[in-house]
Formats: sequence, C-alpha cells, structure tokens
Amino acid sequence: MKVRFWGTRGSIATPGKETVIYGGNTTCVEIILSDGQRVVIDAGTGIRALGQKMKAGGEDVDFYLFITHIHWDHVLGFPFFSPIHEEKTTIRVDGFPNCMKGIRYPFENRMGDGFFPVSFDDLKAHIIYLDKLRKGPLHIGDTIVDTVLLHHPQGGYGYRFREGDRILVFITDNELVKGEAEAFDPYVRFCEGADLLIHDAQYGPEEIKRRRGWGHSNYEDVVSLAMKAGVSKLVLFHHDPSRTDLELQRIERHCVEIAGNHNSDLVVEAAREGSELTL
Repeated sequence: MKVRFWGTRGSIATPGKETVIYGGNTTCVEIILSDGQRVVIDAGTGIRALGQKMKAGGEDVDFYLFITHIHWDHVLGFPFFSPIHEEKTTIRVDGFPNCMKGIRYPFENRMGDGFFPVSFDDLKAHIIYLDKLRKGPLHIGDTIVDTVLLHHPQGGYGYRFREGDRILVFITDNELVKGEAEAFDPYVRFCEGADLLIHDAQYGPEEIKRRRGWGHSNYEDVVSLAMKAGVSKLVLFHHDPSRTDLELQRIERHCVEIAGNHNSDLVVEAAREGSELTL
C-alpha cells in the first residue's frame, strides 16, 4: 500500500507562509492498494489538488471514496474536485451512513441562495453509493476494510486496511480519553499490530482540558495508544488550524521523546501535505 497526504489540517483550511511544511488543506488521504486500486479518505479541501493530478494524468478516474463523517472540513472540497464533471469518472462512495448526505449538501442546500451554483444531479460522474461498510467488512480485491466508531460529535468511522500481513489504520476526529476503558481500549484493539497508524492529534495536554467533548485527541494520548497497540509507525494528523510549522515540529520532537523515554521502537512523525509513505 502507498499512502499520500493531500490534506492534513483540521477544522478549516489555513494557507500561508507558516503552514507550508505540514500543509494548510483539510483532510484528504489517498491510498493505492497493491493491485493499483485507489481509495480516497475524505473530501476536504485537499481533494481539489488530487483531482487536478488525476486529470493531468489523462486516466479514467475510478476510485473508492470513504467518508469518515460529514463535518464541513471533511466534505467541502468535493464540489471543487474536477473529475466530478467528467462522464468517464466513477466514484464508489461508502463510509459513515450519512456520507451521501454530506457530499450532496453543498449542492442541494437551499439556505439563502444556496452554497454552490451547480446541482448535484448536474454532475456527469457516475457516483455510486455502496452502503457496505455499515454492515461489516468491505473486500476490495485482496484488501479487507474494517471500521470503528469514532468518539466524536455526531459520530463517524475510522478505517483499518489489511492487505496480506500489512495493516494501515486511519482514525481522525476521535477523542481518546486515557484511563477510561470505554473511550480508549476499543481503539487499542482496533489498532493492534498496525504497521502504520494515522490518528487525530489536534490538541495538546493543556488544550484538551478546555476542549473535552469536541471530539479530538491530545497528542500525548495518541502516542500512548500507539505504544499500547504495538504500532510500528504513528503519523500525527488533523493539525489544529492555529498550529504553525514551527509548533508542529516541536510537537513532533516531543512525541518522539515520549516514545524514547518508554524505550519504545515506535516511529513518530507529523503528517505533511504532499508526503508519501509505502507499507
């Protein structure tokens, strides 16, 4: 599996000179399975650049789109994903049960004059709702995709991809509560033995005290989760919009130190827009 980050930011896009290293676009991650099948997780603002790359390649666009949940930073890029205007595009949508509502909303909302000048029904792409993941694992070739419920307002899904002996886990917008079994242990089991864990790490230990119930994790708890689950590599994700590159570098170093202080072999880094990882 190959993983490419098109959007790493949470809550709202933050372009500017202080976010050029780790990126300012909101959530969008591309996964290429070993058979070449493409899976995209979430349609934040990062999906716009992914669409440009797809069109530039001249390929027929055919992929799975998994939506974790429908908060705006995870769906607002979809209207600007240029392949939706091409008849040769096929998008197989699945994820949290209201995922289709989320990608249709910018086109169909009638608040005031609406949010977008084109209606969803005018799109030329073949957009197919699979509705498989809520019923159990989804098989894509030799890859098995499982879900876990997120601890987040209005809910959502995290995903585990198992391809042979390789495991990738993606969990964003998830509030870990270390010390509370109900809000921690299920994620340990879901992440157990993962080669790569990408997890929400929006807040610090002091920030989380003021933001309990907002549905995001303290990066120290995320490191604890990864170590307890025996994860090989952890990527900190869903960076707070206020976080500068310099601050993220400090957080990354701090989390590496935590793992080292526990004599853990865990590799830790902060997600960078445009970076690519191979399992």
